[in-house]
Amino acid sequence: MPDFVFAFLDCEFGGLDPELHDITEIGVIVTDYRLAEMASAEWKVAARAERISDAAAAISGYDPEAWRDAKSLRQVLTELSALMPAGKTVVPAGQNVRMDVLFLERGYKSCGIPYPFDYHVIDLATLFYAWSLVAGEPVAALSLRQAALTAGLIDGPIPHRALADARLALDAFRHYVGRLALRPPAEAVPELAKASAP
Repeated sequence: MPDFVFAFLDCEFGGLDPELHDITEIGVIVTDYRLAEMASAEWKVAARAERISDAAAAISGYDPEAWRDAKSLRQVLTELSALMPAGKTVVPAGQNVRMDVLFLERGYKSCGIPYPFDYHVIDLATLFYAWSLVAGEPVAALSLRQAALTAGLIDGPIPHRALADARLALDAFRHYVGRLALRPPAEAVPELAKASAP
């Protein structure tokens, strides 16, 4: 595991389809394998107006005026890659991080830049669900907001901003990892006991 590092990622998009929408913001926190922070950064990404829906702009806070000095996707991805520690396997991590990976993979390919991340991902939603089984506490949703509310990290709505969401995902990840006390499988998942009974 010491050869692994994690890139807690969050991207904001102009919509949910990487073929139709652009990345508007990227936030990343790089941690070592013990989740100790090593580096962080956030970028506003120059996006095409026709590839940003009004609904997505309202959710993420995108505003053309605030993005006036945004960097090109090529420059941002180059700087993102440079932030990753050399000689390490960098695993993308975060809340619903597969969506971020889809957009990033497309972006790196379109810019002709080597993709710097491993093919594995670590997702908070999976950890949150596993914790709910072990703790015996059903959860209402697998969202970042629900995970953070349940952990007591927030007490209300949260604005969608890339670095803030990446940090909240990391904080929630640390919270639930620290509470996954081992319990007998039959207690954690009752159906398991029935299936394994002689």
